[in-house]
Amino acid sequence: MKILITGGGGFLGSRLAAALLARGKLGGQAISGITLLDGAFPPALPQDARVKAVTGDVSDAKVLASVCAADTAAVFHLAAVVSGAAEADFDLGMRVNLKGTELLLEQLRKSTKPPRVVYTSSVAAFGGNLPPVLDDSTIANPQTSYGTQKVIGEYLMNDYSRKGFLDARSLRLPTIVVRAGKPNAAASSFASGIIREPLNGVVSECPVAPETGVWLLSPRRVVEAFIHAWELAPEAWGTQRWLNLPGITASVAQMVEALKKVAGDTVARRVVYKADARIQSIVKTWPVNFRTPRALEMGFKPDADVQTLIRDYIADEKIKPA
Repeated sequence: MKILITGGGGFLGSRLAAALLARGKLGGQAISGITLLDGAFPPALPQDARVKAVTGDVSDAKVLASVCAADTAAVFHLAAVVSGAAEADFDLGMRVNLKGTELLLEQLRKSTKPPRVVYTSSVAAFGGNLPPVLDDSTIANPQTSYGTQKVIGEYLMNDYSRKGFLDARSLRLPTIVVRAGKPNAAASSFASGIIREPLNGVVSECPVAPETGVWLLSPRRVVEAFIHAWELAPEAWGTQRWLNLPGITASVAQMVEALKKVAGDTVARRVVYKADARIQSIVKTWPVNFRTPRALEMGFKPDADVQTLIRDYIADEKIKPA
């Protein structure tokens, strides 16, 4: 089986690749090759003969033609300009998040057999006048460019699946915490920063108020979700090819308290609050509370609680709290 991961050099893409290599199979089929497409790659890529890293732009049709082999069976479309950057640079977000998705879908239409695609969307699909708790019947109403681009991508995935060109599944991701490495341009970057930086002995400036709520999922769980989503039979999805992933709701204050319980008061005191109106204006449009019965029935799993999420991060990244 040949696999393509767009955004394969990123935090989640590289972890997905490592998880797939460790499994050796996807959907019961042996993995013969994984192509990673990204604009740049970290120094530590998986050292495996099955891996091919291609540096290129997902919105370049020639690049996509070079990485989409006619017999590619599995595609994980993770490449995107993240929320804050897409809001700050409208043209860039439209080119990568929307045009890149359109070009990828058109290239996949040329496959000898319709490939199965997992597309990463976002809870930024929701906004406006929201109910206290969102569920699978809540209508998408994005209030940011990023959310709009992701929702359009969901509809394209649905329609290309309806036409039989491919078999797509769209996952609306919660805020992924804790992301290792350096902060990125996502408006949600603070949610990882208030855990990651204090554990590394660095002060973290939180741009939102302590009472700000966040819908959370760990990297460990989201990688599991990518693979599980791909392996589910088409009948499990029916005509609704998008899904709100399960997560846990926590305020910033609760996250800091969980950090204190796991790593101690000295670490937790490294979180300081410094308001950023631009970040606050984006984050306040995002929903916080969800009911996800469909996802749970389909076998997707949330984290147990914030403390578990932090402990898993410490274990996965081999961190010794400073």
